[in-house]
Amino acid sequence: MTARIGVVTFPGTLDDQDSLRAVRVAGAEPVSLWHRDKDLHQVDAVILAGGFSYGDYLRAGAISRFSPVMETVIEQAKAGMPVLGICNGFQILTEAHLLPGAMLRNNHLHFICRDQKLRVENTETAWTSDYSEGQEISVPLKNMDGRYTADDHTLDELEAEGRVAFRYVDVNPNGSLRDIAGISNAAGNVVGLMPHPEHAVEPLIGTGRTDGLGFFTSIIKKLVNA
Repeated sequence: MTARIGVVTFPGTLDDQDSLRAVRVAGAEPVSLWHRDKDLHQVDAVILAGGFSYGDYLRAGAISRFSPVMETVIEQAKAGMPVLGICNGFQILTEAHLLPGAMLRNNHLHFICRDQKLRVENTETAWTSDYSEGQEISVPLKNMDGRYTADDHTLDELEAEGRVAFRYVDVNPNGSLRDIAGISNAAGNVVGLMPHPEHAVEPLIGTGRTDGLGFFTSIIKKLVNA
């Protein structure tokens, strides 16, 4: 079985081609999905790629959340389909209430682009099983509205249930509460993070390391062994 992983393109998406390439490098079949098409074309998992969908008008991800494709993504995610939201994709997942919390403007009010060290906190999700708990990885980070926030009850719940998937290490680049870089839903099939693992799958590009490849090999193993 060859896993089919779809990558959604919205108006303003920047990193769909990088995500499709990462899927291919990991060994799955990449499938391009268009935001106006509700049909997911029999994919086994979905990636919402990074960028500035709809120019981040209103709020980052607020308009994309109502694109026709999201009706099906939300339905399938609730039924157990694996979904990964990267950067703007994470923002869309919070706007769609598939993940709790919200993303705010970086606390220093500047766009940031840097290699970012992360610590893996949860290896039980569909997208993180190829990592080790406590493992430190480095992947590119680039955002303007990357500050994760939620009320104390939600943050405590995420901590208690082990749903913080990644934390920033050494420096918190955007003021995210509790150094949270990525989270999962309760079932572990939906994961969102601000850094860009798709830019760290080949030595030639990104950080010069392949620390992001584990996201894509994790989901392939999950789908093939299902």
